[in-house]
This record gives sequence, C-alpha cells and structure tokens, in this order.
Amino acid sequence: MGARPPGFADANAPAEGAEFGILGVPYDATSSFRSGSRAAPNAVRDASWNFETYLLSHDVDLTDIPIHDWGNIEDFARPEDMQGAVKEAVTAILIQGSFPVVIGGEHSLSPAVVSALKGAGAGGVGGFGIIVLDAHMDFRDQYLNIPQSHACATRRMGELAGFESIVPIGVRSVSREEMDEINDDMRGRFRFITADDVRQNGMTVSVNKALGLVGRDRIFLSLDIDCIDPAFAPGTGTPEPFGLTALDVREAIRILAPRLVGFDIVEIAPNYDNGNTAALGARLIREVIAAVHAARRKPIG
Repeated sequence: MGARPPGFADANAPAEGAEFGILGVPYDATSSFRSGSRAAPNAVRDASWNFETYLLSHDVDLTDIPIHDWGNIEDFARPEDMQGAVKEAVTAILIQGSFPVVIGGEHSLSPAVVSALKGAGAGGVGGFGIIVLDAHMDFRDQYLNIPQSHACATRRMGELAGFESIVPIGVRSVSREEMDEINDDMRGRFRFITADDVRQNGMTVSVNKALGLVGRDRIFLSLDIDCIDPAFAPGTGTPEPFGLTALDVREAIRILAPRLVGFDIVEIAPNYDNGNTAALGARLIREVIAAVHAARRKPIG
C-alpha cells in the first residue's frame, strides 16, 4: 500500500478484531469527463472529523465500535493493476473478519471489491446480490477501448455475480446501445430502477423491489455519489441532474443495513465544490457503519 494519510475519524482500532475496515483507492485514470476522484479518499477522511461521534437516530457512538483505517492503496496507472491491488487489500480486510468500507476513486474499483467478496464466500451458500445507486447504467462492454472503465462497472459486476443478481437504482443516463442490448440480449435477466421510479414510488418501495429482483439475503451496496442530484452533491466527475436526494440514499442504507456484506462509495471529485460532497460522503460512511452495527443486534426481518 502507499503512504498512510491521516485516518478516518474514530477509526482507532487495530486491524485484528476490527468490526469495520476502511480502505482508500485514489484512482481516476479512466475518468471520461472530469477527473479528480483520486483526491477523494483523503478529502473524505478530512471531512469525517467534522461530525459528532454519536449518531442520534441509531443510538450508536462510533467510539464504541472497533474501526480500522487501512490507508490507501498505491495510485496505479493501469486499471487492471488497481483492481488487483483492491482485491488483495479487501481480501485482507475480510480475513480479519471486518466489514469492508471502500472509498474511491472512480467506479472501476467496484468489480474488484465484488471479486474479493465472492472469493471470501460472502453471503454464505446462497451468495450475495448487488444493489448499485448510480445515475448511469454503466453497462458498456468497453468505453474508449477500456473494458475496466468506470463506464463498464455495472456490467463487470454483473459478470461476476450474475446479471440476475444486480439491480441499479437511480438511473437516468444510458446510451441507446446499452438499452438496445438490455432490451434484447438481457431481457428478463438484467433489471434496473430509474430516478423517476424512485420519485414516483419512494425509496422504500424501490429498495424493496430491488431486493425482490435480486433474490439474495445478503447485499453488497455500491454507491456512486452521482446518483444524488448535483444540487446536493456537485463534486463528482459526471454530474447528472434530476437525481436522488441525500435523504433517499440514507433511507436506502437503513433498509439494506441488516443485509450488507460490504460497501463502497465512489466518484466523489472534491475539487468541484467547496467540500460539501466530501462531507456528505463522510457522513454516509458513518451512517453505514452505525446502521450495520445497530442492525447486527437484530435479526433480518
């Protein structure tokens, strides 16, 4: 791994025995519009010190939870090298028995997290499903001749977990070619929920629908910050209007928390706002940690 930055707030526990393990991935080499997400892991860590340790809605104090910050992987040039390092690092977190929380960087890292979870047998005999919160379908087979591009993340994850086991929520940007393939070759196998669906039906209905489509008890949640409307999260590489709210995403996390086997948050580009998006990212990570910790006290139901 690369040089260790100042850690995420309240992540003071040793790696051994930590309930949560935080990993930074400073990588944005396949960015196609605005680069800069490689700065996000450290910016999110810096922003994390803004918040109280106690989360009122969960009655959880993060100082009571053993959290370890593993630092950042190296800043690689080639996506396949980055993905190999992410898989290795997440596997190390899982070997310690910790819940992995990965801070990107761009969405191209997520298939490597899925690969590590799959290799570790996450989800047990039935495996795990994937819910992606994203403005974009990210279903291209390759983009700019790069199969590991951030624009291919959902497709690569689907290849690993099965297309029937992955559902994006919040989609509002997709190419005609992607839709032609989804409607023809993928008909009935790959399903998604649009941002308009969420606005019409609400996040609770949308997440429960996604869980029904995925058909797995355990879930990996991949959060691309651009799922949130740029009015709330402008600091991202490919902002897309007409999106979800921060409260929508918090609701999704709270519903999914009892089922989660891992989490990543990607595509924060701190240089495009005054720190609000990094702060939101840090707060969402703290929400995941508190919600998962609290949910472990209760059975799934």
